[in-house]
Amino acid sequence: SLDRIINLCKKLGNPQNKIKAISVVGTNGKYSTIQAMYAILKEARINCNIYTSPHIKKINERFVFNNKELKDNELFELLEEIENANNNQPITFFEILTAAYFYKAAEYPNNINLIETGLFHRFDATNILKQNLASVVTSIGLDHLDWLPKNEQTVEKIIFEKTSQLLNSNIIIAKQSSKDITDYIKKTIKNNKSNKYLFNEDYSFSSGENNFFYYEDKFGGVKLPYPNINGQFQLENISTAIVTLRSANQLKIKDKHIKEGITKIHSIARLQEISEGKLKDLVKNNRLLIDGSHNPLGAKVLNNYLESLDCDKHIILGMMANKDHQLYMSYFKNIATLTTIDIPNQPNSIKGIELKDKLNSFENTQYKENIFEAIKSIPVKKNDIILITGSLYLAGEVLNLN
Repeated sequence: SLDRIINLCKKLGNPQNKIKAISVVGTNGKYSTIQAMYAILKEARINCNIYTSPHIKKINERFVFNNKELKDNELFELLEEIENANNNQPITFFEILTAAYFYKAAEYPNNINLIETGLFHRFDATNILKQNLASVVTSIGLDHLDWLPKNEQTVEKIIFEKTSQLLNSNIIIAKQSSKDITDYIKKTIKNNKSNKYLFNEDYSFSSGENNFFYYEDKFGGVKLPYPNINGQFQLENISTAIVTLRSANQLKIKDKHIKEGITKIHSIARLQEISEGKLKDLVKNNRLLIDGSHNPLGAKVLNNYLESLDCDKHIILGMMANKDHQLYMSYFKNIATLTTIDIPNQPNSIKGIELKDKLNSFENTQYKENIFEAIKSIPVKKNDIILITGSLYLAGEVLNLN
């Protein structure tokens, strides 16, 4: 239920009712879509507060106010104040963080809040807003099935949990992996009176030549430079960000804000290239990429990117125990080597040696205890790339080690 978060926010003066928000739900692409919106809004000189999860390197990443992450002492004081207000009543980790976010966000009533839903949406702690500027539905697929009853572990149930309680404002539906998923989303939100914008019906993009792509919606078309981040799927996330901001008329987003913004997107552990640090030193002139994808949909788009590269690809993999490891790896084709590792400091991860045994159908599979040993053991040639993937938790640990 939402009772715990509602009761705590009531004690705090219902701060969630004092903010302007864009809500983002979905399985994949939430963080990337938020970062694209943030980059465009900054170009328009609009200040933002941002709430995302999980954090990658440190918890402060979840708390951005007035375009800045909270410092340690500020976060300490905020969390202590919320803990005192809660007065030892039952509460979850995510609920108390969400209440803290709303409480601090209310100090900036003119800022735009970009809020990522935690798990599903219907009973998620972020779902206590009474109104918002827009609800964004990014691509939906199978994930977090262990939170659902055995007989309801279906994509239809996930779509219902994510979209049946969306607010009445603007709803933006991103590109989905199949027509069936799009149709089921449409069916679930049929009675919602919001303005609806669907990919390929109300907005679209096409890749052009000479490092440009073309974006179009009912507000007009615009020729855009390629963004500063890797992967075709990022053009989908950026297009979703553009139509979301354009649909909120009061933001007055201009083409120049979009053109400048999408070349300055800051994205952690989403096909991020590691260009310096201890791990980069080990690979020398080879490319080293890190991506926190951990579900089948993420694997699919990641493989599409790898397939576009004309070189040998080496994967280093670490995953949480509750994921479908074989299904995740089944999406990767033409992999030169696979190295499984342990994820440090994560008791809920699968041991690398067990992961290797589960994936023994892959040729050239090996286990190494840590990321340094893994990189050193890979027989890279000129132009080969190394990709570290399988978990956002792994990405965070690796980036900190780097």
